[in-house]
Amino acid sequence: MADGTRLRLDSDSAASKSLPLGTTARVRNLHNGRSAVVTIRDRGPHGRGRIIDVSPQVARRLGMVDSGLARVEVVVLRGPAAEPRRARRR
Repeated sequence: MADGTRLRLDSDSAASKSLPLGTTARVRNLHNGRSAVVTIRDRGPHGRGRIIDVSPQVARRLGMVDSGLARVEVVVLRGPAAEPRRARRR
């Protein structure tokens, strides 16, 4: 994945072109109201007109495994964690 980790199918991972890596967001399926919290760990989706790809585990929670697609709402909960700064020597 773009953040250097391996994809785990049972993870809360998601891919977005517009949200920074490390962002935590709530994804809600607009058809059934189910939601899941995800962490952006990769770039994508690469399909036209799509805004987010989710792991199979998240797709199950959202109730979209059979269709593979759903209209969703994405709400950012937290931006990426700041990287620790190194002390500069003078």
